[in-house]
Amino acid sequence: GRAPGPAAVIALANWRPVVRLMLAGSAGFARAHFDGDWTSPAPEAIFALFVANRRTLGTAARAQGPWRLANRTVRAVEERLRPRRNIEDHYDLGNDFYAAWLDPGMSYSSALFDGADDDLETAQTRKVRALLDAVGVRPGDRVLEIGCGWGGLAEIAVRDYGARVHGITLSAAQLAHARARVPAASFALTDYRAVTGTYDHVVSVEMFEAVGLRHWGTFMDVVRARLRPGGRAGLQVITIADDVFDAYRRSTDFIQAYVFPGGMLPSPARFRAAAAGAGLTIGRERWFGADYARTLRLWRARFDAAVADGRLPPGFDDRFVALWRYYLMYCEGGFAGGGLNVAQLVLQVQPNSYRGLNQTG
Repeated sequence: GRAPGPAAVIALANWRPVVRLMLAGSAGFARAHFDGDWTSPAPEAIFALFVANRRTLGTAARAQGPWRLANRTVRAVEERLRPRRNIEDHYDLGNDFYAAWLDPGMSYSSALFDGADDDLETAQTRKVRALLDAVGVRPGDRVLEIGCGWGGLAEIAVRDYGARVHGITLSAAQLAHARARVPAASFALTDYRAVTGTYDHVVSVEMFEAVGLRHWGTFMDVVRARLRPGGRAGLQVITIADDVFDAYRRSTDFIQAYVFPGGMLPSPARFRAAAAGAGLTIGRERWFGADYARTLRLWRARFDAAVADGRLPPGFDDRFVALWRYYLMYCEGGFAGGGLNVAQLVLQVQPNSYRGLNQTG
């Protein structure tokens, strides 16, 4: 209509994209794009348009019939049997691949901008400092980072805050980089459920989305168990709108099919329920979804430049490049259309709360 919103243009070479969208949802629509059945000067605007009209469209972009059953079966297998492999598949594409287009600090999560003139590196540093400030990190504090990435948060926490950081990851490539980058911190290749001891703070940046729905409660139980009395946890989490969560969880979208098998975004309500089930209250919340759309635009520009300059390492063919660009645009549209959001949330233990088994479903 005439109301403000995305203006999208799509050119159909044939009707296969429509059929694939109806049968296999966003994953089928993506395959049609890779096969040349539809083109657009700005695919991210199409995705934003879909997301902005999610209530009207309902399940139109979700897999239907036997495709939905097949997708749910695959997701169940991914969550139960391959959590470590799922992480490796994504992050062990190689440090050189990510270094070619991320900021120099190697931060693969939303930046936090403050004005139009902010560059990506400054905004990424601001994101880390905002999270550390939110939980109140002080010199000498013991900090557990679940999903340490390439060591960017640990570096700032050790150098600027005087913290003692223990970071964990399931990516061997990330582990090697983090150890070389921050020798004053300790890092381990281990699952979050295997960590012992207590810490003043637990922090995690966009890791919760990778553990799978059936493990959300366990993750929160671990966060609580690792916190000392009075300690605080800070999580940066991507969320999907409450009004589409049920349809989303019953299907498999493009991201889950092609980029991050086994992943599952929580809705804000589901995240709060998982936290409450572990006896955790959410205090401070900071939401900045528009900043993620901007981050993704900058990543895509940097990725395109790396491709044009021949700076990607060997082994990434044209089809992979097309898939990765589509992934960045798909995510940008999700945040621009309002269906996706990102937040930094501070969690604390509820007084006299129940310490039993957390169940999420």
